[in-house]
Amino acid sequence: MEKFDRATHVIQIDGDKGEVQIADEVVAIIAGMAATEVKGVASMAGNIKNELVSKMGMKSLSKGVKVVVTDEDVTVDLALNLMFEANILEVSGTVQDKVKSAIESMTGMKVSAVNVRVAGVVLE
Repeated sequence: MEKFDRATHVIQIDGDKGEVQIADEVVAIIAGMAATEVKGVASMAGNIKNELVSKMGMKSLSKGVKVVVTDEDVTVDLALNLMFEANILEVSGTVQDKVKSAIESMTGMKVSAVNVRVAGVVLE
């Protein structure tokens, strides 16, 4: 199979059909999309480089998400901006559950941890 420059991991090998690979960035995008669907999450927060790239119009769906994918599991670190009235513990717990569920159901990979960092609070 053709090798790609970005980090990929094999999630299925079938002798008759071939193999299925998934890029780490795809896992990060799944995590970011699942997190932003939770009520109380205003947006993903990124580092300075991500903020500048976003302002230049090259928005990334994986902004504010770091994933570490090994052969055994996936660890996710999220940086979020929450709405001012949001209950931080409640929203963070919902984000953790939703991100874990989304990655596991879409990829079949085991998620060992979803770490949430509240980077900011947004007024409406």
